[in-house]
Amino acid sequence: MEHFEEYKKQGEPEKLQKAENWGVAIGLQQVDNLTPSKYLIEIAKDNIEGKISIDEAGEQVSQYYKKNPAKTLKEHNEKEADEVSARIAKLLSTHTFSFSPAELISIHKALFSGIFDDEIAGKIRTYDITKKEPILNGDTVIYGRSDSIMETLDYDFGQEKKFNYKGLSKREKVERLAKFTSGIWQIHPFGEGNTRATAVFIIKYLYTLGFVTNNDLFEQNSKYFRNALVRANYQNLNQDIYYTMEYLNKFFGNLLLGEKNLLDNREMQIKTISETNDTLKSKEKSKEKSKEKILQIIANNPYITTRELSEITGLSIAGVEKNMRQMKEKGLIRRIGPDKGGHWEVLNDQK
Repeated sequence: MEHFEEYKKQGEPEKLQKAENWGVAIGLQQVDNLTPSKYLIEIAKDNIEGKISIDEAGEQVSQYYKKNPAKTLKEHNEKEADEVSARIAKLLSTHTFSFSPAELISIHKALFSGIFDDEIAGKIRTYDITKKEPILNGDTVIYGRSDSIMETLDYDFGQEKKFNYKGLSKREKVERLAKFTSGIWQIHPFGEGNTRATAVFIIKYLYTLGFVTNNDLFEQNSKYFRNALVRANYQNLNQDIYYTMEYLNKFFGNLLLGEKNLLDNREMQIKTISETNDTLKSKEKSKEKSKEKILQIIANNPYITTRELSEITGLSIAGVEKNMRQMKEKGLIRRIGPDKGGHWEVLNDQK
């Protein structure tokens, strides 16, 4: 985000780290379509410049909204974005961490206490959920059952804790970590704020593993991060859509390996059956046009070669041969004489 670019360019380590923390904190609000206020940006800058501590930043934001209670939906959204951003920035500024479900729950509580209802903040959900996803055309991921969340979390954390990364390539390690992230996100331990809590937990976990992360990814592409998690956990066999880690691996490749994968939310959008059918129809029309063009060329020059047809139509030689074979089977053309020295004849009054 352009708000803190000046501090990143200056290269002062302390200011750079604070700027990155605030960038991540603010960027992560995008996953729930929230935008922090201009007031928060100024508070963040004061903290980055050393005018106030991270604790003072959080307290000033809290006091601001006590004096200026949110009334409209926009103001409520800004309040949530501001307060949660300040809390994320604080969590990222400390390096205390414990790899456990309890830590994930603690992070959620730290982020959302006083913002969500008491039965939501830092509490495992006790009800099943669905969420309409735009990239799924309104369909939902199948999330973990509410009556088995803790058992599933304990299992996933246990598997990750005892997993031996020794001997794996960097890419294999990164893909394993992406898979773990996908798994705990799909369990969806919390009714709200699940992605933000998961992201903060993973960032802190990666730090303990010694990874140098490009946290600009969370700042600039948090929406992509969430959509990639959605696609990693969605399948619809009736529409030939399957679980795919492709997009999440792209994100983690950029995050941890310095790759430059294009992160485009549009490529994750699934197609409806109607759109798929339209695409197939379009391809069939294109094939028919290719055949019509070949027939017209042959009618004008029966002695034309396959290579010449390829050059004129723009099709590969294999593509031309496939079209010619299909047209022969349909009785549209026939070969007169040998391959060399012979010629084509257009049938069924095609001339």
